[in-house]
Amino acid sequence: MKELTPQEIVERLDKHIVGQNAAKRAAAIAIRNRWRRQQLPDELREEVGPTNMILIGRTGVGKTEIARRLAGLANAPFIKVEATKFTEVGYHGRDVDSIIRDLVDLAIHVVREEQTKVVHAEAERLTEEQLLDTLMPPTDFDVDDSDADSDTAERRHRSREKLRAQLVAGDLDERVVELTVEGRSAPSGFLTTFGMDQIDPDTQSFLERLVPTPPKKRSVPVREARKIIFEEQCDKLIDRDKVTEMALRRTENSGIVFLDEIDKLAAPAQSHGPDISRQGVQRDLLPIIEGSAVTTRYGQLRTDHILFIAAGAFHDSKPSDLMPELQGRLPLRVELDDLTEADFIRILTEPQNALTKQQTALLATEGVLIDFTDDAVTALASAAAKLNESVDNIGARRLMTVMERVMEEISFNAPDRGGETITIDADYVHQRLAELTEDTDLSRFIL
Repeated sequence: MKELTPQEIVERLDKHIVGQNAAKRAAAIAIRNRWRRQQLPDELREEVGPTNMILIGRTGVGKTEIARRLAGLANAPFIKVEATKFTEVGYHGRDVDSIIRDLVDLAIHVVREEQTKVVHAEAERLTEEQLLDTLMPPTDFDVDDSDADSDTAERRHRSREKLRAQLVAGDLDERVVELTVEGRSAPSGFLTTFGMDQIDPDTQSFLERLVPTPPKKRSVPVREARKIIFEEQCDKLIDRDKVTEMALRRTENSGIVFLDEIDKLAAPAQSHGPDISRQGVQRDLLPIIEGSAVTTRYGQLRTDHILFIAAGAFHDSKPSDLMPELQGRLPLRVELDDLTEADFIRILTEPQNALTKQQTALLATEGVLIDFTDDAVTALASAAAKLNESVDNIGARRLMTVMERVMEEISFNAPDRGGETITIDADYVHQRLAELTEDTDLSRFIL
């Protein structure tokens, strides 16, 4: 993050997300502040908290995409959760501490992938040697040092090197070999009905150690055996304690939790209903957002410096309907703008993953070349904007509705139209969308 200034972060986000400059700026500053905090003296560093925020806007305006792209830029552990999936402690459902446990699991996976790259060359060498031993098992003669220079040893060495060349060239990929692999069992019986994430981490670790994992023999092709052996060699070469330590430290200092549908936890003061867990979930969220110790299977983790980004549409409620204490822990509020027809035109053309570029690439695999004219893009954007006005406003997701309807016939017949170049213009768009735009009742059933 030292090399990415807030302006550069916004520029990177602009490649994938149209508009919403206020949200991009706020998020870029929050990420940059994390790097700045790391440069402070120890005594001051612990006092600087994350810039937790609430993103307010309709569905489909880019709230999740901003958080997800930020995490990718910062190479930070990132998890997206829906607030409605959690319940107050004591009720059936997931408790909020499982958010942090899942985040740590993701960090462990990311760090292990990084360490795998470090040991990749050595793991590949050891994998090759083990495969050769499997294909050409050593004999008692191989360990007899007195005959090391004999003609038999030389012939065996040449045979092994010839086999190595075939293995490297891939000529032996289909040959079946027998491997002994460690079995991985999970607790069975009534415990699995509750889900492992509902069991206390210490108990879960105990159960995993308690269940025996006897080795099993498998007959697999060399191609698959290479992957299995490589994973085993990586496990042996990677320092698990180091991976755990790095993952915990990265989670504590760089972790990002995107808490979606936070508005579903808010309720106007005059509302009544049976959802007794709504206030309870808010109360349970308070300590982990403010900072507390959460027990994971890898040890204690502090949440003081994890960045929490909450988001919600707030159609039937407002941020002030949240508990005052929770509002205080999410002090920054950023409102995202509704998307207009002009925004839709930019979304269809500018981002690296624009829908027009996706459809062109998909059909190119069938040998069909697609050319979207400018007026076709305008017609697509106009239809999406009108549908959002007449039906539910689902933001940029409406573009998928109209795009799939326009491309349906071409996609269905693409295997038989290889080599053709198809131009999609405004007339074709209007023709394909006539029924959709005229019958608003039908469009309600198409998301």
